[in-house]
Amino acid sequence: MEKKTKSILSYVFWTAVAAVLVYFCLKDIDWSQFAKALEECRWEYVIASMLLGLLSLFLRGLRWRMLLKPIDPETSVLTCFNAYNICSVTNIVLPRAGEIVRLAYIVKHSSRDEEGKRIMTADKVLGTVVIERAWDIVFVTLLATTFTLLNWKTFGSFFSELVASIGTRQGLLWLVVALLLIIPIFIVLAKRLQHKGGVWAKTWGFIEGIGKGLGTFRQMENGWMFILLTMLIWLLYWIMSACILWALKDNEAFSALTITDALFLAIVGAMSSLVPVPGGFGAYHGLVSGALKTLWNIPMSTGMVYATLNHESQIITQALAGIVSYLHESFFRKK
Repeated sequence: MEKKTKSILSYVFWTAVAAVLVYFCLKDIDWSQFAKALEECRWEYVIASMLLGLLSLFLRGLRWRMLLKPIDPETSVLTCFNAYNICSVTNIVLPRAGEIVRLAYIVKHSSRDEEGKRIMTADKVLGTVVIERAWDIVFVTLLATTFTLLNWKTFGSFFSELVASIGTRQGLLWLVVALLLIIPIFIVLAKRLQHKGGVWAKTWGFIEGIGKGLGTFRQMENGWMFILLTMLIWLLYWIMSACILWALKDNEAFSALTITDALFLAIVGAMSSLVPVPGGFGAYHGLVSGALKTLWNIPMSTGMVYATLNHESQIITQALAGIVSYLHESFFRKK
């Protein structure tokens, strides 16, 4: 009961944060400029961005399956795709809760061993999720670093100021350092005390399960394909960002922006996911429209059009895909 109360309080808190961010993003908006930019929008490019977003979900499911196959070779692409879609639509409402949902979904649809038990377990699947997220973080960090170094004159100031502002939060830095020290100590204790049974034995069993999930990366038949899929996913994000710029080409404020600028905006948008607000509302809009204002002096009212089209079009895509996958699971698959 106490855990449930904490979850509710956490959700209420981050929802309030999202509401505050949205308020500050919208309070100075000139709605006549906003409406004018929308009138000039080429909606075919927005639809193209949505279709590419759906394709990126499929590629994510396909990539995740590569990590799951060493545990359960019978895991299907459709199962992973549905799990990702349901995860995405859950995260729109409850940040990070979607990961728990897709863990449960995959475990529920895994094969059974000779004793009738599910081959997949939550701890093993969690290990694959950690590997997957770690690859995304590493890739986007390398991408952002390489991009910034190659285009330092144009974009360097924005990233340096962003990093400086994060660096001033010493409390957060010390918390990260403490966790990095505590986690290894806790793992060693669990291993040494597992023979006592009880909580320590269960904890070590859970840690071992995560380890097996992490180890699936080394067991993949074609590791290069995993890396290629990661690159393709982020290539799609880049093109999706460019599609929204092309949709707004008739607006003078966006007419000079290039496909290189689209990659910058995609990277900035990815950074907004670090703030765990429901659906990324407010955090994405504020960061992206702020970047457009800082680098190109595009008014917040106009920049908010780009942020809204890009963000909300993908939210709608994820919501529709999640609903279809849920209906498929609830009705067609059961039949």
